[in-house]
Amino acid sequence: MRIFRKVILSVLFFLSAMALSFAQIFEPVKWSYETRQTGENEYELVFKATIEDGWHLYSQFIKDGGPIKTSFNFDTINAIELLGKVEERGELEQDYDPNFEMKLKWFSHEVEFVQKVKLKTEGAVAKGWLEFMTCDDQRCLPPESIDYEFVLGTPPESSEEEESEEEEADKETFQTEDKDGNGEDESDEDSMSFWGVFIAGFLGGFIALLTPCVFPMIPLTVSFFTKQSDTKAKGIFNAIAYGISIIVIYVVLGFAVTKILGPDALNAMASNAVFNLLFFFVFIIFAISFFGAFEITVPASWTNKSDQFSEKGGLIGIFFMAFTLALVSFSCTGPIIGTLLVEAAVGGNVIGPVVGMLGFSIALALPFGLFAAFPGWLNSLPKSGGWLNSVKVVLGFLELALCLKFLSNVDLAYHWGVLTREIFIALWIIIFTLMGFYLLGKLKFVHDSDTAYISIPRLFMAILTFSFVVYLVPGMWGAPLKIISGFPPPAFYTEGWSIGGVSASADKSDDPIGVDRSHCPHNLPCFHDYDLALEHAKASNLPLMIDFTGWSCVNCRKMEDKVWIDPRVLSRLENDFVLVSLYVDDKTSLPESEVYRSETTGKMVKTLGNKWSDLQTRRFGTNSQPLYVLLDHDEELLVKSSAYDPDIEKYIRFLDSGKEEFAKRSADNDNGGSLFH
Repeated sequence: MRIFRKVILSVLFFLSAMALSFAQIFEPVKWSYETRQTGENEYELVFKATIEDGWHLYSQFIKDGGPIKTSFNFDTINAIELLGKVEERGELEQDYDPNFEMKLKWFSHEVEFVQKVKLKTEGAVAKGWLEFMTCDDQRCLPPESIDYEFVLGTPPESSEEEESEEEEADKETFQTEDKDGNGEDESDEDSMSFWGVFIAGFLGGFIALLTPCVFPMIPLTVSFFTKQSDTKAKGIFNAIAYGISIIVIYVVLGFAVTKILGPDALNAMASNAVFNLLFFFVFIIFAISFFGAFEITVPASWTNKSDQFSEKGGLIGIFFMAFTLALVSFSCTGPIIGTLLVEAAVGGNVIGPVVGMLGFSIALALPFGLFAAFPGWLNSLPKSGGWLNSVKVVLGFLELALCLKFLSNVDLAYHWGVLTREIFIALWIIIFTLMGFYLLGKLKFVHDSDTAYISIPRLFMAILTFSFVVYLVPGMWGAPLKIISGFPPPAFYTEGWSIGGVSASADKSDDPIGVDRSHCPHNLPCFHDYDLALEHAKASNLPLMIDFTGWSCVNCRKMEDKVWIDPRVLSRLENDFVLVSLYVDDKTSLPESEVYRSETTGKMVKTLGNKWSDLQTRRFGTNSQPLYVLLDHDEELLVKSSAYDPDIEKYIRFLDSGKEEFAKRSADNDNGGSLFH
């Protein structure tokens, strides 16, 4: 998708505001379904999305922390075997998305999602639901869930001419899949992301090189090759072959992992709650191992077998020497490789892990070739000693800090409120403070050697570490901490401290049932249940303000951080209105007795977010967030609703006009009922 100039963006923003003012219900994606027979008892289940101009539908293979990705769930499969994953057939675009402030992949105009199946018997049925999210350049609609059903058993009737036209259309369609049907983008932006993966892999390889599992092998291996070779040229050749073998081993590893599991499987691991918890515990175990409690090694039989092959000599022997190095160094390189493979595969790309492993292996293999060519350089290498274990311990601290991100992903998804922003930052402060004391020699682990003095590199690393700790401290009270943006939970996911230095009422003992300040922006007394909020509005003789928002709504956060943060706005929201924030993308399941089919959209309402989204669409004629609605006690609009607009003065006028209109109406009218009755 091309990047629009500022003037065009201004026009689009104006048009979107006009659309909201006319209370339009957006439905930019139309779905249709068909089946295509591809062979004997083999079919394609085709989900075709037709997308209105200016809107885009997100790919199945996008990074976490952004919109809801398109997904297909097969709830019931009778007499059908699924062949592979759902493929994407359409013109895949990748660009910067201003709604989520990140690069994302999407489709415009139209796209087909295809699931290949094999028919086992007649009368086969495949049904379930698909989930997707749609955005334009200024706003996003809440995630939608649509039921579907395919009934197979007889080949679809079509003329030879129609089949010929379909085949021709298929040839003209730009395929976004690779050989395995996994999404892959070949744009310049994707090439740039590959460079980022390569650099991350190279840095990971360099770090692994400095661990006690790998570093001592450099002089030993190079000396072995130079002494066992008849000529210097032969020694250089053997060492270079050794380095190339290392590269081949790790690149094949990266390719094999994604080939066996599939890049979408690794992508699912990166966002799945179970796998996030698994990664969390695994990385804690690796951290404890780095601290010296125990060694994680591959089975001894593997290394012994590989070592036997290395004695054969020639290129085969050299290759197995490299393979032995990979096995022996696993305890140091395993966590680095694991992190790199998962992160590189996010986005559904089979090439990502290969590129990452290429960078990692080059950094790991480069010293062997260089020192073989220039053996005199070996004298300049620092001697193996306690500093190598120090590198390993520092890696342990980093593993401990980074593993919290996996736990945070699960905590946010299920709203546990356990690892809030303050607790996350507090843990980082403690971890990096301990790391700083370790660098200064104030902490000592089991395999550390005695140090008579602190070296200059350790001193500067300690200074950087403690500086980072000091930088983290204000984050406990709401500082944005842009350097680590994306690692800790979002600013609103706090335990109740006000952000930006503006505090809410200190006395919270009088808050009514249903108010939870710790889960409201800026510690405001907001509800999350419409009926409770309306009841309190009537009891307190205040107008009701509905904040239709979303957990992943970037514009909602911008309004909260740039407009609501103003003391004048905060005061009005605190004292002049009863605020209820309804999250249209909340995944909390409704009780079975409360699940229903929407009369407005015809879709099943299964989650709390579906319920609030249906309320917004049915009652106020729009499904775009944020939306701010001011109601009286009869649930009638006080003034025209307001959407995203960062103009603080305009927002204040919106609130004041609603308050004035409410004052003109009777506060004693109790005839209005809930929107749900």
